[in-house]
Amino acid sequence: MKVAYVVKRYPRYSETFVVNEILAHEAAGVEVGIFSLLPPEDGHFQDAISRVRAPVTYLQAKGLKASDLWATLDEAGEDLPNLWGALEEARGGDVRQVYQAVLLAREARRGGFSHLHAHFATASTTVARLAARFAGLPYSLTAHAKDIFHESVDPEDLRRKLSDAAASVTVSDFNLKYLRERYGRAADGTRRIYNGLELERFPYGDPRHREPGIVAVGRLVEKKGFADLVEACALLRDRGVRFRARIVGLGDQEEHLRSLIKSRGLRDLVDLAGPLPQREMARVVGGASVFAAPCVVGGDGNRDGLPTVLLEAMALGTPCVSTDVTGIPEVLRHGETGLMVPQRDPAALAGALERLLGDAALRVRLARGARRLIEAEFDVSRNAAILREVFASGGGLEEPSAREATLA
Repeated sequence: MKVAYVVKRYPRYSETFVVNEILAHEAAGVEVGIFSLLPPEDGHFQDAISRVRAPVTYLQAKGLKASDLWATLDEAGEDLPNLWGALEEARGGDVRQVYQAVLLAREARRGGFSHLHAHFATASTTVARLAARFAGLPYSLTAHAKDIFHESVDPEDLRRKLSDAAASVTVSDFNLKYLRERYGRAADGTRRIYNGLELERFPYGDPRHREPGIVAVGRLVEKKGFADLVEACALLRDRGVRFRARIVGLGDQEEHLRSLIKSRGLRDLVDLAGPLPQREMARVVGGASVFAAPCVVGGDGNRDGLPTVLLEAMALGTPCVSTDVTGIPEVLRHGETGLMVPQRDPAALAGALERLLGDAALRVRLARGARRLIEAEFDVSRNAAILREVFASGGGLEEPSAREATLA
């Protein structure tokens, strides 16, 4: 079994779920290659990336000239005998993506890959789909959230990608229901497979005696709802609640959030900590009394699918408050595994945070329930084995082992 992972950009600080998945495949003896359309641009990376053995190939298309494309087509024809006939499929497509697809198809054939898998149904799947056609290989995709719900999504393009894929996956039941309702038969075979965690890296800690700290982690973008968290912190301060809050991450709303924190007089209570390595992030989250994920649906339709960091906080034993956006209610069950509040409601958010800050018994009860759920549904070894079964069901791979079948 040899699988080519196709991503838009690698490595990427916020996409630990891709790294977790690849590590799980490698631990199961699967050979993986990573093909990235773009080079990295983040200044910080998770330490788990250093354990990935898969080589990374960048399908560079910057500054592409027509002569480069023609020369590559001529050369690739030796490895891809059906290339010229299959190019009809690329008619009207982005020239750079067609070029990257030819590079990918050639490398896949030369490298002996038997399957292509793309994360996100955007440019990465566009390239994987064309490359699969050029190389005569099956491809699959994992659809997340922005690639499903954002206003820029072309429904016919997504329908074509789902229809042509040997297999398709999405990360929540909410997404699965939406895809089947919106795309009908094209999504009939789509399966829900949750992103997984390396559970041993997120050991449970009892939250009973923690300092009254609130922590939030994620890109500083609208869909994370961190402005609501700042407003909620202002309400807590006005009520005389003892706490400190830390927001970890980078993003284009950083200046807006700094300005909001200043205008609400919260500079001594709310800290924008910037990005942290995963090990340090786990220490910070695992030491807090409450984890806040006040996610919202952005004005452009963008939203989180099922935030990996929320799963990590639940694994660590940090009680969580979140909203009913997309797949979050599938894991954060109000009163059982956390507290749920409406999105864009700072008053409700403040109320839930205050409950958890002041009630140790509630923290322990919710944290234990959350950990049990994470162990049952989000073990990356088990979920990656199910994904390999999906790969195999699409053709081009060996059948899953008996152990994998049992796990699935």
